[in-house]
Amino acid sequence: LRTLDNIEFPLSLRGVPRTERRPRSEAMLKLVGLDGFGLRYPHELSGGMKQRVSIARGLVQDPPVLLMDEPFAALDEQTRMTMGHELLRIWSATRKTVVFVTHSLTEAVYLGDEVLVMSPRPGRIIDRIEIDLPRPRTYEMMATDVFGRLRDLIWRQIRHST
Repeated sequence: LRTLDNIEFPLSLRGVPRTERRPRSEAMLKLVGLDGFGLRYPHELSGGMKQRVSIARGLVQDPPVLLMDEPFAALDEQTRMTMGHELLRIWSATRKTVVFVTHSLTEAVYLGDEVLVMSPRPGRIIDRIEIDLPRPRTYEMMATDVFGRLRDLIWRQIRHST
């Protein structure tokens, strides 16, 4: 399947008419920064582009909540940072609630409004930490004392729960 077909797929499962599927899918392709890549096949896309297609496929259904479980784990650090910044841009355009599961403390602080810290087996929430950093988020924030203290607080919670 080509990129646009992949994005349309969940809508076709729901019986949405093709005349409605295509414009919605094209709008999501544009939103995630892949306008012009709709006719490409998955093997023609980079890892970051494939993640953008996944985000578009989730958003095209207009869900109240978007669940993302380690979506950037397989990406190199530079692409991961770029995708985090892109996710923030997409979030500011859609204002969807995003539940983002990550093992990266930096990613959690940079992307989140609140971080739920979980214990190891059995997994349970052991703390809820509000991330009171201004928006829009910038890469420069990662070098601030406030950012470092938040990341260290999360790390201490994790360390004490093992």
